[in-house]
Amino acid sequence: MISIQTFRQLALSFPETKEQPHFEKVAFRTKKKIFATLSEKDKLACVKFSQTDQSVFCAFDLSVIYPVPNKWGLQGWTYIDLTKIKKAMLVDALNTAYSEAEPKAASKKKKNRAG
Repeated sequence: MISIQTFRQLALSFPETKEQPHFEKVAFRTKKKIFATLSEKDKLACVKFSQTDQSVFCAFDLSVIYPVPNKWGLQGWTYIDLTKIKKAMLVDALNTAYSEAEPKAASKKKKNRAG
């Protein structure tokens, strides 16, 4: 089980990430893009994946990671049950979601360093 505090620490560990209210949840944004939300009362996180990444993560176990059941799920929004997920998989999921939303300038710097 991942605590709310641990989730929050992991999400805020990414560069340029801020925590802000988002309706009845908390959103984690880089610049103006949300890459994760947190429902503390439900112990449920939601991350934004590409459709390919969503299918890969959901193939693990649909009781742990599963698409939001509406048009948002078709856009890559995916629930994560914090009472069931292991920390290593959560870290991978947050890394993937952040990479989808990360600022273009940071992406270019990474590509320049890697290349």
